Amino acid sequence: MRVAMLAYAFYESDTRIQQYAKALTERGDSVDVIALRKEGTAPFEVIQGVNVYRIQARKVNERGPFDYLIRILRFLIVSGFVLAKKHLSNSYRVVHVHNVPDFLAFAALVPKLGRARIILDIHDILPEFYSGKFAVGANSLIFKVLLVVEKLSIAFSDHVIVANHIWQERLISRSVSRTKCTAIRNFPNEIIFFPRSRSRARDSFLMIYPGSLNWYQGVDVAIKAFAQVVNQIPNAEFHIYGEGAGKPDLIALVKELGLGGKVTFGGFLPTNEIAEVMAQSDLGVEPKRSTSSFSNEAASTKILEFMAVGVPVIVSDTTIHKYYYDDSIVLFFESNNESSLAERILLLSRDNELREQLVSKATAHSKINSWAERKHQYLFLMDCLTDSKPAESLTPCR
Repeated sequence: MRVAMLAYAFYESDTRIQQYAKALTERGDSVDVIALRKEGTAPFEVIQGVNVYRIQARKVNERGPFDYLIRILRFLIVSGFVLAKKHLSNSYRVVHVHNVPDFLAFAALVPKLGRARIILDIHDILPEFYSGKFAVGANSLIFKVLLVVEKLSIAFSDHVIVANHIWQERLISRSVSRTKCTAIRNFPNEIIFFPRSRSRARDSFLMIYPGSLNWYQGVDVAIKAFAQVVNQIPNAEFHIYGEGAGKPDLIALVKELGLGGKVTFGGFLPTNEIAEVMAQSDLGVEPKRSTSSFSNEAASTKILEFMAVGVPVIVSDTTIHKYYYDDSIVLFFESNNESSLAERILLLSRDNELREQLVSKATAHSKINSWAERKHQYLFLMDCLTDSKPAESLTPCR
């Protein structure tokens, strides 16, 4: 079976897309990924049997909605031509489109006319994502327009995958039928995320955050919390890996708090590299804001990845975090509250027994919530679609 994957994303940094593509190639399918190009990467590369076409360069530095939209529209047009050309020369059976944005699904118009099945994979529900990223209210015109775009994109697609069960119910309530929507969470790849022996000297206490740097992620809360405890933890360091519109403000905050040398920033790293960095840390932090409707319900892959590499993690008490986890496997803090987070950091830096308990239970949890244990769900869904079974037969795929 020939499959195309389309994403306004960097393939080498997106674990979700990598896992789909690898699962298909491992069983003998041919996969083309059409994605963004990071500085220093080639326009075309074969990665573990996956053909990766990087058709547009991007720096993650958008400062407003217009700048963001222009770049996406350009990608939509270029990817539409690329998909059409490739489909006409050798037909695709499935085009798996990853949002954001939802309307990227329409780049697959020519393959759809040629009877390819279209999957829209909603990593982030767009109206809430846009609201969180650009402070747009739910009653605003743009939010309502995005709801219309969501419905049209879903109607164009043959099936919808969504990244968590809360969002699945949200979409079912407003845009899609239950038989057309499957929830597939982001799961760690156990080949990449696994416990490692420590190669870093144990003369410092290292906390890290890997992920996007936007206001709703709450990284500023983590920096302020770290400032409260840095003098109480010998050789404490906080390393932040990622990009986003909020990065300049975070760098300025570190300077303002006098944390230079204690808090450092790195860019996005390929998945295998960030896994190594995570495994060598002492503590992971996921500080999303519950006051953002988007981040309150956006599931973080990094939590399960920290569990898989054997590192304890402190997470904010958002709705989605409490939906999937309990305090036997993660340590919760009150979202948006740097003092609450600081207290938790201090606790885990001193209580080795608690750290070991969390790691033990979290490791067991991650083993049954890994991609190896869950990828059959995706492969079965692909088979349902390409066998042209009626919609009702897709219900077991959930």
